[in-house]
Amino acid sequence: MPPNAKRTTLADIAQAAGVSVATVSKVVNGRGEVAPQTRARVQELLHQHDYLAPVFRHTEAAPSPTIEVQFKGGLKSYVAEALEGIMDSANEAGASVLISKASRAPHWARNLVSAGRRAVIAVTSVYTAAHLKELARAGLPLVVLDPLHLPDSRVYSVGATNFAGGLSATQYLLSLGHRRVAYLGGPATAVCNQARMHGYRAAMEAEGAPVPNAYVRPGEFTYGTGLLGAATLLDLEEPPTAIFTGNDEIALGVIETARARGLRVPEDLSVVGFDDTPLAQMASPPLTTVRQPLREMGGAALRTALRLANGEKVESHHVELATELVVRASTAPPRR
Repeated sequence: MPPNAKRTTLADIAQAAGVSVATVSKVVNGRGEVAPQTRARVQELLHQHDYLAPVFRHTEAAPSPTIEVQFKGGLKSYVAEALEGIMDSANEAGASVLISKASRAPHWARNLVSAGRRAVIAVTSVYTAAHLKELARAGLPLVVLDPLHLPDSRVYSVGATNFAGGLSATQYLLSLGHRRVAYLGGPATAVCNQARMHGYRAAMEAEGAPVPNAYVRPGEFTYGTGLLGAATLLDLEEPPTAIFTGNDEIALGVIETARARGLRVPEDLSVVGFDDTPLAQMASPPLTTVRQPLREMGGAALRTALRLANGEKVESHHVELATELVVRASTAPPRR
């Protein structure tokens, strides 16, 4: 809504619905004593006119701002780590967090505002231009954590130095003596996956190591991609001696495929992951991986969301936190 636009009032809604202001107030506040047909008609007019109850208007201070955190898919180790960081920072700031699966129900953004949300944090979720428009109409700021896609340059986001992480992981494998290094990653169009893959390619090209087309395989950030992708790579006439993967789940799938074929990690195949979730330390052998500071990223996303909810200016639309290579027991020099 433009700054100088006239806000819709309860009286406006009452006049359009042909009911009293008191009746509209009961609907807005969720009280009974309103006929179902009348309630439905008033609710539809509230949505049509983008009405916000004064108690939830962003211009008014809230003693404990509530941030909606949405994620898509299962509650995996990666998501859990990010949520820990969000909740810790919310506790420090005196804010509340409500966690939900991403919803695309009609008027979903307006419903969030009516429920008292002040901003939305999306964990890797894909938001289209239509979703962004609805959030803007509702006046809800959005912060995307580790975005898969950025449909609009105005989206605020928090990520990690994915290119540098891919570069350092591959450089480490090359320093061990590997030359046949493959990359098994996530969705080809995901910006984080592209950055990791480009880091891998940059390191390989700088070293003069060949990168056959078959050595670069997209997939999903799942254990299944590791299982199937590793099988395809290991069936090549010249299979890789090392596989750098797009995340820890993929890496665990690679290790399992190697085990099922009687290959030893790292003696016969070196494996590197990405994220450094608890899975990396529980792997057998413990996984060499690129640490993505997921808890710190979650905290940064929460603080950004609160600043936007309070109408503060945020200078940068995208913040990247540094990655770090963590060497464990899943990597070793190739067998001569």
